[in-house]
Amino acid sequence: MPATRVLLVDDNPGIRKAAGRLLASRFDVVGAVSDGQSALEAFAKLAPDVVVMDVSMPILNGIEAAHILRKSHPGAKIIFFTVDGSAELRRAATEAGALGYVLKQHMVADLGEAIKMAMVGGTFASRDS
Repeated sequence: MPATRVLLVDDNPGIRKAAGRLLASRFDVVGAVSDGQSALEAFAKLAPDVVVMDVSMPILNGIEAAHILRKSHPGAKIIFFTVDGSAELRRAATEAGALGYVLKQHMVADLGEAIKMAMVGGTFASRDS
C-alpha cells in the first residue's frame, strides 16, 4: 500500500523542517509551503491525502485556507497544527472541517496518530498541556 501523501503548511521554516523529518519515516511528505495561499496552490498540484496546516500564517491564515479548500475539495483531510490550544480556536478548526488538531508541543507523540486517524475518517485532538 502506498504511503500517505502529506502536505505541510507552516510559516516557520524550522517547524516545517522538524515536522518533515518526523513524518518522513512513515509518510510521503510531498510538499512544504509557508502560507495558506501557497497551500491552496500546492494542494491543486500535488493532490496530497492530508494537509497538516498551521493556523497563524501570512497572506491567508489556516482557518481561511481550510474553508476555501473544503469548498473546492469537500473530501480534503485537514489537520491543524498550532501552539494555541484555546477552545475558541479548536471550535473554529472544527467548523473549518478539520479532522485533527495537534498542538506543536505534542508534535512527536500526536502528529502521526492524527494523520492515521484522518485517513480512516476519524478525528484526533491533542490534550491540553
